[in-house]
Amino acid sequence: MMSSERKIIRVRDVMKDNFDMIDGRVTVMDALRTMKHVETKSLVVNKRHDDDEYGMVLISDIAKKVLAKDRSPDRVNVYEIMAKPIFSVDPDMDIRYCARYLENFGLSRAPVVENKKVIGIVSFADLVLKGLVHF
Repeated sequence: MMSSERKIIRVRDVMKDNFDMIDGRVTVMDALRTMKHVETKSLVVNKRHDDDEYGMVLISDIAKKVLAKDRSPDRVNVYEIMAKPIFSVDPDMDIRYCARYLENFGLSRAPVVENKKVIGIVSFADLVLKGLVHF
């Protein structure tokens, strides 16, 4: 099969649209308590205003920057450990390019942004398990 005949699978077809959006000023403990979608392993930090950027905190960030350093999750605010600004992915991007994009920037997941709003999260697992296996 030639590549031009290959069906294009887009990020929006494989992304998780269930994710947790939090305020950067909350404590890590409050953020963890409010997580509804633990399977995403990440929290999107909302913009404070229109000219701000989104942030992101991964569960691994909490493990490395709070737990491993014996800091109290009740005393550390999300903004202290979040990544910001973050690389985002367009929902119409081909999943092959998305995989390269994540690899190029050393990311395991990224928010999917459409019209300046986060509409989902995409990870390597989503790209492989939903993109390659189920299509």
